Amino acid sequence: MRRALLAPLLAISVTGCSLPGQDTLCTKTGANSQVSTVWQPSDFGGRDEARIRLCVDGTCEERSSGSPDDPFASLSVQLPEDIGASTVPVRLIVTSTKSGDTVVEDSARARLTEQHPNGKACPPTAWTATFRAHPDKGLISPKGMKLQ
Repeated sequence: MRRALLAPLLAISVTGCSLPGQDTLCTKTGANSQVSTVWQPSDFGGRDEARIRLCVDGTCEERSSGSPDDPFASLSVQLPEDIGASTVPVRLIVTSTKSGDTVVEDSARARLTEQHPNGKACPPTAWTATFRAHPDKGLISPKGMKLQ
């Protein structure tokens, strides 16, 4: 009797509760369309010595640079879910919290790329771009950034 009950339960748990006729198993990882910037807080001095402001297509977010002991920090600006494969203007402004002087100011155009965190056949679809905030070069590619 136990075997008869265990077999259907095991089948349900292995299939991820997929319905009959459903070929694709989808996880439920969420994702937002956004443009992000990452940086090494040590690049901008001591604890919270700078304000990082990221603007994308007229919408801005900002935060402090963080602790130099942290390997990296990040900031994102959310985009409309239905933005699609487009190019958006991005502006970075880094200011000193002590003097108020601009430390870095740069702009670029971000080509959004399609992301499928649960696989191509599963929702959601997010459109993203990521930059590195560099103290001398401004907005650059995050490739090769060491997170330690």
